[in-house]
Amino acid sequence: MEIIEITTRSRCQAVDMTADVQNVVSRSDLRSGLAVVCSAHTTAGVTVNENADPDVMADLMEALGRLVPRSGPYAHSEGNSDAHVKSTLVGHSVAMPFEEGRLKLGTWQAIYFCEFDGPRRRRVIVQLVSAR
Repeated sequence: MEIIEITTRSRCQAVDMTADVQNVVSRSDLRSGLAVVCSAHTTAGVTVNENADPDVMADLMEALGRLVPRSGPYAHSEGNSDAHVKSTLVGHSVAMPFEEGRLKLGTWQAIYFCEFDGPRRRRVIVQLVSAR
């Protein structure tokens, strides 16, 4: 298991962390299996989406903002209820296969950390599971 630290710079932000996860896979003795990538936070998420056009992730973050506005009739009083809801919608983890030490991503895919309550210093857990 390894921890990747991410420092976000805005309240809502998508950070491409593909290279960081690939580095964990590359350093491992395991040659094939699954890389489980998990946010250690309740106001952030992890997803896989397109990396060729940055507008895709910008659109996703903007759409989540419209679906779950920052202010609303929330019972949670810390002012970040929207971030909790967005985290649940995106999900806190992904499982990505790897083979021969390389992530098996599609042509346009990347792994993104999604910040919904930043800016903050965050931790992402990467656990490699052997295919055998």
